[in-house]
Amino acid sequence: MPRYFKIYKPYGYLSQFITNERPRKKKKLLGDLHDFPEGTMSIGRLDQDSEGLLLLTTCGKTSASISGKKVEKEYYVQVDGEITSDAIKHLQEGVAISINGKTYQSLPCEAFKLEQRPVFPPRAKKIRDERHGATSWVSITLTEGKFRQVKKMTAAVGFPTLRLVRVRVGNEELSNMDAGQVIELKQFDY
Repeated sequence: MPRYFKIYKPYGYLSQFITNERPRKKKKLLGDLHDFPEGTMSIGRLDQDSEGLLLLTTCGKTSASISGKKVEKEYYVQVDGEITSDAIKHLQEGVAISINGKTYQSLPCEAFKLEQRPVFPPRAKKIRDERHGATSWVSITLTEGKFRQVKKMTAAVGFPTLRLVRVRVGNEELSNMDAGQVIELKQFDY
């Protein structure tokens, strides 16, 4: 019987259960957060320095369906500086980024500035404070997921990413989960 989980992946954790490094160099892995059943896999990934909603399952078919381009993934991104309407427009239209050393044009996406600062649990590593310049938050919703795509997109429009939190995959939302929290579901709503 397939099992389904949603977790708030904390900053500093890898989106995997094992590492090929011998001995393990104090890397924090998903299995450190919960006693997951054998065969559990993450659906997509979040970088070690990204955080937020990560879906896990023991069902490969479900994993492939959600990883496909049809399912939206929404991110709240804290960027360096006060993001401009021109930068938002460029994000919406798609921007040229580098993927594996080649130029890639990201697909058009939904993007808008968040007027209210979102509330998330404190991050394990402090982000610089306002004394070092203004920051702002933007929502970016993609149906694709290239390597470090969101970070590359915000940098391409002149606003490097300081914090990245995935808040939604399909209809599954992060809601008010705490960092490291694991919730078992009957199935995914995507």
